Amino acid sequence: MWPTDASWGLEYCTLILGPGKIRPRDTQALLPTTQAMELRKRDYHMERPLLNQEQLEELGHWGSAPRTHQWRTWLQCSRARAHALLLQHLPILVWLPRYPVRDWLLGDLLSGLSVAIMQLPQGLAYALLAGLPPVFGLYSSFYPVFIYFLFGTSRHISVGTFAVMSVMVGSVTESLAPQALNDSTINETARDGDAARVQVASTLSVLVGLFQVGLGLVHFGFVVTYLSEPLVRGYTTAAAVQVFVSQLKYVFGLHLSSHSGPLSLIYTVLEVCWKLPQSKLIGATSISYGVGLKHRFEVDVVGNIPTGLVPPVAPNSQLFSKLMGSAFAIALVGFAIAISLGKIFALRHGYRVDSNQELVALGLSNLIGGIFQCFPVSCSMSRSLVQESTGGNSQVAGAVSSLFILLIIVKLGELFRCLPKAVLAAIVIVNLKGMLGQLSDVCSLWKANRADLLIWLVTFMATILLNLDLGLVAAVIFSLLLVVVRTQRPHYSILGQVPDTDIYRDVAEYSEAKEVPGVKVFRSSATVYFANAEFYSDALKQRCGVDVDLLISQKKKLLKKQEQLKLKQLQRDKKLQKQAASSKDTSVSINVNSSLEDMRSNNVEDCKAMVSPEDRMEDATASGQEDSKALDVSTLKALGLPQPDFHSLILDLSALSFVDTVCLKSLKNIFRDFREIEVEVYMAACHSPVISQLEAGHFFDASVTKKHLFASVHDAVTFALQHPRPVPDSPVSVTRL
Repeated sequence: MWPTDASWGLEYCTLILGPGKIRPRDTQALLPTTQAMELRKRDYHMERPLLNQEQLEELGHWGSAPRTHQWRTWLQCSRARAHALLLQHLPILVWLPRYPVRDWLLGDLLSGLSVAIMQLPQGLAYALLAGLPPVFGLYSSFYPVFIYFLFGTSRHISVGTFAVMSVMVGSVTESLAPQALNDSTINETARDGDAARVQVASTLSVLVGLFQVGLGLVHFGFVVTYLSEPLVRGYTTAAAVQVFVSQLKYVFGLHLSSHSGPLSLIYTVLEVCWKLPQSKLIGATSISYGVGLKHRFEVDVVGNIPTGLVPPVAPNSQLFSKLMGSAFAIALVGFAIAISLGKIFALRHGYRVDSNQELVALGLSNLIGGIFQCFPVSCSMSRSLVQESTGGNSQVAGAVSSLFILLIIVKLGELFRCLPKAVLAAIVIVNLKGMLGQLSDVCSLWKANRADLLIWLVTFMATILLNLDLGLVAAVIFSLLLVVVRTQRPHYSILGQVPDTDIYRDVAEYSEAKEVPGVKVFRSSATVYFANAEFYSDALKQRCGVDVDLLISQKKKLLKKQEQLKLKQLQRDKKLQKQAASSKDTSVSINVNSSLEDMRSNNVEDCKAMVSPEDRMEDATASGQEDSKALDVSTLKALGLPQPDFHSLILDLSALSFVDTVCLKSLKNIFRDFREIEVEVYMAACHSPVISQLEAGHFFDASVTKKHLFASVHDAVTFALQHPRPVPDSPVSVTRL
């Protein structure tokens, strides 16, 4: 029986084939699978030529990616295209024919009834929150829910009235159609005020729907990404505080003045505290009806709830200009809440939510609902959780809940006319528990991310102080500015090589990473663009340990003085030439009859003085040329200036996602400045889109070519070590100036 031990097999093959005959692949084949994998990991080795961008493009046959013109497919007209568009924008035609009746129907029925039981009091309460008669909350719990059943893609969210949306609507209705100070006095003025607020709310709903449908059709579902999670949570928490304060007048039975605009919340709280001694007795519906709280103690009740549906009413187009800004803000907030919850449930249950179709579905719900005098709606967190937890599997549950609300509107509405408004206020406050619990985000964000905490706090305070519309605008502007500030101050690092690898890491973070002698590798953690290009250049010069600007300035001063000396030398040469020309016909006579003894008695210097001016001029000109050659040397060493301790600089551009004209100019200036101090610059690890943008911006020219761009940092370092920039040494000493 043959042994099965892998080591024995290795020895056996060595005996048969001889030492040196076993290749690594043969060795790995004899080992068990797990050991072979470990061996491959340990013996990972790859050899390839050093590649700059030109060589990489030639090796990989690089070419610009073909452009896809999406608008061409949008304009195509065919039967298949029409059918695809119909299924895309009417999802019920896709999932309803495949609906598993036996598995899902019972759960959807129970879930729908459970949601309807919650939606009934919430609809009445949130209508008061919006400054409208309670019956309009029932309308808003029927029409939009059924429309979303037809067009929505989420199977679990519960569309309808929501506290945040209602308080945003209430701030608009209060500013354009304030309530009467004494709500208990039912007169013509009060009824006219209710009608005006209903018209404002329904017109607002139509505008919100138009914004959402328009954004969805042009595939602008991504616009909600500018509302980050900390921003949304801080905003909804502040909105919950606004809702809580707005319900205090119903809880204590107070009649408060109308406040809108910045600091309106503060004014409302102060007025509640001032009028608190005037608060009255509250009770439930049965106690109210039996004891007659409305007539005895002036306790506000829901009042008359008309049976039946209202006919459609056209929106008031004269209000469009006044409601445009508020409608856009409400459209974004409503969609942000709905899509965030929809994606949570979709991830949990394994299906996909189309953000653009969700915009269209919510928009149609608000648009059609506004025509039937509903106010803007979104999805409710509490009802969505109930719909999922009670067995809901599809929007059939939403359809069941809307039909139950329809039954209440048509037949059972009169049963709730004696319900005190204080009870509805209590329902609203209880439903704020989840949103007010988000105050704990402060502690968690303090530990996790201080920048997100700053966004949360600024959003919360801006919404509390400036009201819901201005608070949202201020929060979005602040969060975007914070992104710009964070990209302006990214992490800059000098990279060193991890021993025995081609990996380069920050030398300040990795103690074993060592800088390559003669080479500096610089990296930024963010892309370089107009807002941080100057900071990038400054950080580069600082991290390299060389005052580049000072060195260039000193070099220019010395060269300028050299030019001045050369100019003076030329002026002297010209003066000597003029003297030679003037004494052309004059010669020095020597007495040839003088005796030999007289000549010997003459000094040698006297003989030199007898030399002609032409000879003197030739000597001076030759000396001037030699001095001029010496002054032409412009190296740092020849000028007596300190030289950098590195000959090559490598810019790791792997973090760049795009470049603009300011970035191109900054990179060009870096090449120019470092070459002035005799340091060659290379670039590495650029992505293809960035390379295309560099070419489009005419970055590459005779001085900077694709040979200065390498596939990786290691390629650039290897090339720099093999080709250090030559620095000529001057054999002539130059006097310091």
